[in-house]
Amino acid sequence: MGLFSSRPAFASDARLTDIVITNTQDYLLAYFSVTDCFTENMKRAIDNGVSTSFTFFVKLYEVRNWWWDKSLANLKVSHEIKYDNLKKVYIVRLSSKDNKVVYVKDFDKAKKLMSEIVGLKVTELRNLQRGNHYQISMMAELDKIRLPFYFHYVFFFLSLWDFETDWYAVDFRY
Repeated sequence: MGLFSSRPAFASDARLTDIVITNTQDYLLAYFSVTDCFTENMKRAIDNGVSTSFTFFVKLYEVRNWWWDKSLANLKVSHEIKYDNLKKVYIVRLSSKDNKVVYVKDFDKAKKLMSEIVGLKVTELRNLQRGNHYQISMMAELDKIRLPFYFHYVFFFLSLWDFETDWYAVDFRY
């Protein structure tokens, strides 16, 4: 499998890095990280119990020259973080790992868990044909912060925390 390009579409502060597309004997896997996605205000809000989610989108297409590209996979996974003030731990739920829940005391470890996709199974290799051209695209976004009741009308400035990375694409032949 060969990599040909990785390119962003627009510029923003948060971005995807460390993009690796590889395979096991049975699956096409994606690895990537989001950088510059946590601000001091976000950390403060999380430390005060505000739940925050990152959603990752991954799309796989077979690139066809004389026809529409064929969609092979369209994945949406999310990572959610919440701080438990009583136990003094960050609770991170990873839908990319079968909704695994991880408890960590260190914010840097929680931040790493939140911002990394590790070994995401994009599709089974039997869905790919040898010698064909494929493109995998990915992006991440911070879901709107959910406040209880009607607090979102009072704290309207929290929408300034919303971010969305550019779409990044990797072309490869299988």
